[in-house]
Amino acid sequence: MGQAARQPRVRSHVLGAMFLMATSAIGPGFITQTTQFTVKLGAAFAFAILVSILIDVALQLNVWRVIGVSGLRAQDLGNRVMPGIGHVLAFFVVLGGLVFNVGNVAGAGLGGNALLGLPARWTGAVSALIAIGIFLSRRAGVAMDRIVVALGFLMIAMTLYVAGVSNPPVGAALRNAVMPDQVDFLSITTLVGGTVGGYITYAGAHRLVDAGVHGIARVGEITRASVIGVLVTGLMRALLFLAVLGVVATGVSLDPANPAASAFQAAAGEMGLRVFGAIFWTAAITSVIGASYTSVSFVISLRPGLERRRSLLVVGFIAVSTLVFLAAGAAPVPLLVFAGAFNGLILPIGMAVMLWVAFRRPDLMSGYRYPRWLGAIGLAAWLLTLYLGWESIGRLGTLFR
Repeated sequence: MGQAARQPRVRSHVLGAMFLMATSAIGPGFITQTTQFTVKLGAAFAFAILVSILIDVALQLNVWRVIGVSGLRAQDLGNRVMPGIGHVLAFFVVLGGLVFNVGNVAGAGLGGNALLGLPARWTGAVSALIAIGIFLSRRAGVAMDRIVVALGFLMIAMTLYVAGVSNPPVGAALRNAVMPDQVDFLSITTLVGGTVGGYITYAGAHRLVDAGVHGIARVGEITRASVIGVLVTGLMRALLFLAVLGVVATGVSLDPANPAASAFQAAAGEMGLRVFGAIFWTAAITSVIGASYTSVSFVISLRPGLERRRSLLVVGFIAVSTLVFLAAGAAPVPLLVFAGAFNGLILPIGMAVMLWVAFRRPDLMSGYRYPRWLGAIGLAAWLLTLYLGWESIGRLGTLFR
């Protein structure tokens, strides 16, 4: 009876972790970014999407495996490797997550405005209250798992609808996925940083640890969840790409102020604009949930007693983000650039910790023998994160010129 009852709960937690990671990645910036690159590259953007998915899988396989087998959150592993590293990692994640959460609340406001025609400030504030209500519920973890899964499926279904009515050149997209007309490395590195950068890297793995799904016996579940989570993100990116590509291929000029909204409107008229609003709002509210939950997960183990106050800390995190949004009307661009640069620094630091634990600290993984092939692709992905980090330092430099 006990074992039988536990199995559905475990499956629910694993599914929730997958979608928490995926929906954390699919935020307002994800939608805008995908639209802009589709307009710029056309069908050739399919190659960048495919390559970024492969790199994301390599990164997440290693992050989820190390955290999942050890049962320790990233900051705790960092402090075990070298005292203080975990605190540095937590600082970067929380600061970047807070700034991006302002953008997520703003995105919820814009989505609500496109969907209902109400002022963006109102819909942004109401959306934040909805997120706060989730974390104040008696079973916040279960509620979060169910909501991110339901909204994730809803986003995919709505984007699939628009991709269908926009009638994209699927053949050209498939051909360019393997034989691109042009290769844009900037788009690939931008997609990787946006999909597994900052708090997103650890969202799903930390959720599994919090739900008690960890240890050597859970390796199979952890591995499948990490791959499927990336594929869900990739599916959403591909559908969004096809939806916009169908419009761009007809020669329609998109509104540079809001290219994604104008693409959806061109594809399906007034209904398309409302669907865009629903997708944008859903992407934003799930990112508010993911950013807040994951950012707080980086601090609760650093001081005794914080674990018991997790829900209140998450509520405070959302409240601060919302107050900044209401005061500024949007996420200030310099702050977004600054936080984006921080995200680029988190990847190489975090991946270095993961690989060190994998090969040098078997004691933290209960003596688990780490697969060499997995470490090899992780090392290759880590080298890419060094490049992303270097680019991030360059973006930081532009703020002080």
